Amino acid sequence: MKILIAKDAGYCFGVRDAVNLAYDTANEKGDVYMLGTIVHNERVIENLDKAGAKVVEKIEQVPDGKTLLFRAHGTAPELWKEAKKKSINLVDGTCPLVTEIHHEIKALEKEGRKTIIIGDHGHDEVVAIAAQVEKPIIISNIDEAKKMRRLKRAGIVSQSTQMIENVQEIINILMQKVYDLRFINTICFPTRRNHEQIKELAVQCDVMIVIGSYTSANSKRLTQLSLERNKRSYQVTSSSELKKEMFDNCNSVGISAGASTPDEIIKEVVNDFIFIDEPIGKDLDQRNYIVSNSKIEQTGFIPQVSLKSGIKELIKGFSMIRNNYHGNV
Repeated sequence: MKILIAKDAGYCFGVRDAVNLAYDTANEKGDVYMLGTIVHNERVIENLDKAGAKVVEKIEQVPDGKTLLFRAHGTAPELWKEAKKKSINLVDGTCPLVTEIHHEIKALEKEGRKTIIIGDHGHDEVVAIAAQVEKPIIISNIDEAKKMRRLKRAGIVSQSTQMIENVQEIINILMQKVYDLRFINTICFPTRRNHEQIKELAVQCDVMIVIGSYTSANSKRLTQLSLERNKRSYQVTSSSELKKEMFDNCNSVGISAGASTPDEIIKEVVNDFIFIDEPIGKDLDQRNYIVSNSKIEQTGFIPQVSLKSGIKELIKGFSMIRNNYHGNV
């Protein structure tokens, strides 16, 4: 069975930095408190808790003299003000690309535009973006866009993990409802890159596996994009959710993972696939082939992937497959 792993599956740099910051702060301070989950992955939160990074729901739950870490999704200005009134240390783990969205939406408001956010209602990132301005309109789908009243001037930003297809469909509708409309594309580069990679993998492979928490908007969108192109697409949170019947009549499997999925879970899923080799001695398959590329080269065919690139892909795959009872790498 051929296994293809998306080049940039897993942590984006913003999540990786926030998680590392939580670990470093816990090691330095002994205890660190996080206002809500720092990322949407249960394994990560559990491991952070063991390391001394605790989740709280309210700032008042943080003891005096302790450290509060604001999460990657961003935080409302009112919460920053409330936290600064307490005798606690503050650490900002906000993704810099999310911070940029905060700047952009405030700039649109200063231009006298009604602010519109394309994003999921109630999502932590969207809540924090909305808190930066006065009474923004939040639109999650085309049905909501069709119901929006007409406006003279408006400015649009989007949740960083939105699908470009959803954003484009909504904007096409809003262009008919707003006389002077300005759109700033705030879908982050890691999201755009991961979306393009899974679109390619989904059509190349018989089965697609997306690894990520069911609370992760990014993971759910990857699964949606994959399902639109390959009906044999499955989202799992860990290797324990893989079922044998998923891979019936399957010769190739594509694997991707949400931006909040750590490398350790990706490796566990990859390692769960069984690689069969023959015992030392006589190979049961005695066929022998001498392979030549001369005929295809005579047609003028030029490979799109170089030998060097192929070797790099193999190295990445081998690095994720440990040598165990079921492995021969």
